[in-house]
Amino acid sequence: MDSYKIEVVKSADKDARRISKQDISRILKAIRSLANNPFPPQHKKMKGSENEYRIRVGDYRVIYEVDIENKLITIFHIRHRKDVYRR
Repeated sequence: MDSYKIEVVKSADKDARRISKQDISRILKAIRSLANNPFPPQHKKMKGSENEYRIRVGDYRVIYEVDIENKLITIFHIRHRKDVYRR
């Protein structure tokens, strides 16, 4: 399987700055692993969306979109589980 390119939008970068160094290192490791497998066993499809998924990393959730045609993964949010689903 070819490797996907990972793109992080501004909101996810801002979210990452608020997370402790210990947690963010685990989260970044999980995000990097998406490049080889964008659909890991723990991924879940987001309701109401065609291409958005989430992975769980401890108490945090990473919301991302997969563009299979262009081999691109876009990270939208990295938030605590209590805050991630609020609009």
